[in-house]
Amino acid sequence: MPIYEYECKACGHRLEKLQKISAAPLTDCPACEQAELDRLVSAAGFRLAGSGWYETDFKSGSKKNLAGGGETSGSAA
Repeated sequence: MPIYEYECKACGHRLEKLQKISAAPLTDCPACEQAELDRLVSAAGFRLAGSGWYETDFKSGSKKNLAGGGETSGSAA
């Protein structure tokens, strides 16, 4: 479930709420009790890093296309 950020247009209160994607957005501010909450756009909270990915762990031989492998196709000299 994603964590959504909200900000109240009336009082400026900010909050985070763990909600299902299918859940309706919150509207009532818990601080001032006005129906002025807006859902904010924020960055994703995960990063793809480390081992365990197909490119590094499951491909073999010439099928690997790792950064710094030396050869690149379609590059100009």
